[in-house]
Amino acid sequence: MKDLTVQRLSPGRRFVIGVPFVWLFIFFVLPFLILLRISITDMGAGIDPFAPLIDAASGSWRLNLKYENYAAIFREAGAGGDSLASGLGQTIYLEAYKTSLKYAFFTTFFCLLIGYPFAYFIARSRASIRPALLMLVMLPFWTSFLLRVYAWKGILADQGVINKALMGSGLITEPMVMLYTDVSMLVGMTYVYLPFMVLPLYATLVKMDFSLLEAAHDLGAGPWKAFWLVTVPLSKAGIVSGAMLVFIPSVGEFVIPSLLGGAENIMIGRVVWDEMFSSNNWPRASALAVVMIFLILFPLALYYHYSAAPNSRGKS
Repeated sequence: MKDLTVQRLSPGRRFVIGVPFVWLFIFFVLPFLILLRISITDMGAGIDPFAPLIDAASGSWRLNLKYENYAAIFREAGAGGDSLASGLGQTIYLEAYKTSLKYAFFTTFFCLLIGYPFAYFIARSRASIRPALLMLVMLPFWTSFLLRVYAWKGILADQGVINKALMGSGLITEPMVMLYTDVSMLVGMTYVYLPFMVLPLYATLVKMDFSLLEAAHDLGAGPWKAFWLVTVPLSKAGIVSGAMLVFIPSVGEFVIPSLLGGAENIMIGRVVWDEMFSSNNWPRASALAVVMIFLILFPLALYYHYSAAPNSRGKS
């Protein structure tokens, strides 16, 4: 027991464990604290997002904090309000959050709908061809993210590949409007994030004991009943992990809405960009980003729970 305790507290072990924590502190905790500090900054008439939070000019210490950046997110805009929200009669920030959550939800749903059969097929295939099939899933990552999104503009445009093929075959007489619509948004986001759903599902399904399906068939269960009662429950951890890996980045997506979305498809990533670089309102943009981070903490907690659950069961 003594040797084990010494081994756990050895400098090498502490170093190996400490490196990820240092990495997280430098590249996540510290930037988040800076973001939080900017979000409560009162820039006044100036343009300094790092204006002092403590005012000692009058001889008495006074906190110079501005919580208005958070309050403005949850109230209606007035006639003389902010650049993005004024004159709209609604809170564009809340609308952007709702739009982001909506697209993130449907992206996750379609990725699961398409990705589950892919992952199941790869898991049931011969072990000799699984690496090749996994390489095909990961092949899009070898191409620039921006180029892949631009490619969909050429496919979905009025004079794009799909419309030309349909018009050439005589199925339609005039181009269908697909670009800058909900269709183009969901197609682009589903295509980009599909591998993030397939890989966790495959990692779960490939470890499943498929003899359980044979046992279910022997007990009289049909293929679909065996699938719902055996395969789906056993792959629940992969479903949740894949859903979180797709949902969380989809909420803050910026590139795809900018290139494939229309004027009404305003997601929170675009609003943060406009507030920071168009309006030069860094505190408001930081407040929006902080709220978005807290918004995805719950899905992150779910992801951590279902990722850690199999390890906990294995240790017990």
